[in-house]
Amino acid sequence: MLDVRRLRVLAEFASHGTVAAAAQALHLTGPAVSQQLAVLEKEAGVQLLEKRGRTLHLTGAGQRLVDHAHVLLGNLAAAESDLTALRHGERGTVRIAAFASAARTIIPSLWPEPGTAPAPEGPAVFLVEHEPPEAEAALGRREVDIAVTHSYSLLPRPTPAGCEHTALFDEPVHLVLHPADAADYRLAPGSPADLHRLAEAPWLLPGPETACHEMTQRACGAAGFVPRAVAVASDFAVLTALVARRAGVALIPRMALPAPGPSLSIHTLRVPVHRSIHALHRSGTGRQPGIRHVLDHLTTTLDD
Repeated sequence: MLDVRRLRVLAEFASHGTVAAAAQALHLTGPAVSQQLAVLEKEAGVQLLEKRGRTLHLTGAGQRLVDHAHVLLGNLAAAESDLTALRHGERGTVRIAAFASAARTIIPSLWPEPGTAPAPEGPAVFLVEHEPPEAEAALGRREVDIAVTHSYSLLPRPTPAGCEHTALFDEPVHLVLHPADAADYRLAPGSPADLHRLAEAPWLLPGPETACHEMTQRACGAAGFVPRAVAVASDFAVLTALVARRAGVALIPRMALPAPGPSLSIHTLRVPVHRSIHALHRSGTGRQPGIRHVLDHLTTTLDD
């Protein structure tokens, strides 16, 4: 009989990659984690771990057991959540990590309209703003229940191990520039843009720590040039404010754009780039009532 606590140790080792990191996540010592893994291997009757140089790695059998462990632990978490809610009559809380433009535009719909009562079957919501890598890490550490992340068509992101994803929607990436600059580059209002015509333009880039930065570099690279940056900022509101001052041009996803105004000329790309929005949750936890409610709300609201 496999011990659930040892399966959790194995799952944490798989998520964090080292005994030391798994021990820190579990609030155990390194020797204690190693001992639990050794006992689990005896219980399983097959080799789960192997040494390569000075580090431990999962064998094929170990990875298969990790896959099963994620499902079992997710079901156990769902059962514990349900029982807690039943015992205390609570709605429960779903913790969500989301990147800035999603946190600003789509996550607020999870709260009721002012003056209306929350849905009796809905959970309370706690939101923390994180870029996708940090949101995925928080999900892996069980600090949040759902991570709303994104990936670009030029820069796909794999679903993290032990997680499932729900596709929410795709949105286009636009070229944004001042109307006077659009006229200089012979871009008619609303017309699609060829990026290669902007090779000599001053560029406003997202911060280098973001996927948006790499997306801009790749889109410009595919058009045959390296963008000449005159400003770098991780907040798209900063970039659009600079566009309005004719400081340069930028690539900005639709959801991050402000309301249309006379100081912005917005264009689709002739070679399209899009951003896909996803909601990630740990394997098996999608059946928890609170998490299911949030996922259903997001998919239904956004489809409408």
